[in-house]
Amino acid sequence: MSTNWKSVACSALAVFSLTTGGAYSEQFPADSAMGRIAQKQNVRIGVKFDQPLFGLRDLSGKPVGFDVEIAKIVAAKLGFSEERITWVETFSSNREPFLSQDKVDFIVATYAISDKRKQVVNFAGPYVVGGQDIVVKKGNPLQIGSVDDLAGHKACVISGSEGQSILTKKYDKTEVVPFDVISKCAEALKNGSVDAIVTSNFILAGLVTKNTSTLELIGQPFTVEPWGVGVQKVDVDLCHFVQTVLTDADKDGSYKELYDRILKPSLGGDGKLPPQTSCP
Repeated sequence: MSTNWKSVACSALAVFSLTTGGAYSEQFPADSAMGRIAQKQNVRIGVKFDQPLFGLRDLSGKPVGFDVEIAKIVAAKLGFSEERITWVETFSSNREPFLSQDKVDFIVATYAISDKRKQVVNFAGPYVVGGQDIVVKKGNPLQIGSVDDLAGHKACVISGSEGQSILTKKYDKTEVVPFDVISKCAEALKNGSVDAIVTSNFILAGLVTKNTSTLELIGQPFTVEPWGVGVQKVDVDLCHFVQTVLTDADKDGSYKELYDRILKPSLGGDGKLPPQTSCP
């Protein structure tokens, strides 16, 4: 008989501590992914270190942003305080290897859910849904109004990102210039080495907030891109656990509080968690 992973995850979440007034217990089934992780001294979470709004190191060197706060919520339900989180800098190009090689326990790093990636890892979520968009120099001197206008131009992308994949496959008249981090794309655009940056509208909105006098968001998303929490392929129970944590955060208002505080000023939206669809 096959294991009902969703039931296992929900059962784990239903174990309450009487001494903490209903807080989630650290007690999980011994053979579950949650049980394996909860036994560790620290939980290892992959996040970005260079993404404004989502994962960016502050002056103390700690990552801050929406992804980081989502990660903290999940970590807390696994029994880890913020002091027991090991933040692992994660790039778009190494997210699948980091999970497959067990270098992190889960990843919250601007991680778009795709069928190709789901062959290697599992995703809990989505926790936001955006799309690929374009940033140009302030004033848009080249009059780039849509992805079709990128033909014959140089577009900077993040290596291993959805933007790189989509431009290469569907808009091959665009010259794609990959870098490992978005900050290098911003510098390339400012100095004229490239004509535009293509990646998620969420990432680009954060980039523009840090460069309001030099960069401009086109605001014409040309894909639908859900983001999820990446977990190891074998950790199906952890996937359902994280989805339940996200759903509960939506119900108790903590998700909306984070969204309204961090994302809404730049992106708008109602602060409602998207329907959860990704776990196998």
